[in-house]
Amino acid sequence: MGTKKKETEAASEPNGTAPFEASLERLTNIVERLENGELGLEESLALFEEGIRLARNAQERLDAAEKRVEELIAADQDGNPVSRELDPE
Repeated sequence: MGTKKKETEAASEPNGTAPFEASLERLTNIVERLENGELGLEESLALFEEGIRLARNAQERLDAAEKRVEELIAADQDGNPVSRELDPE
């Protein structure tokens, strides 16, 4: 394995996670490399593991975004949008 810095580490948000779009781009790159079939076992496993982490993180972010949208379109008894802070986790 090379000493090349992971693309997801290069552009991190303050909480240490890469922006959603950068994570998705990295995940796409990983899938393409794995589908190519020219990697060794160890590198394939490392990329697969990274891909699983990225996919899980992306799903968590999408779930949180969906919940936020649902809360924003919900209305109180007077028809005003209801919004509240979500837990950062």
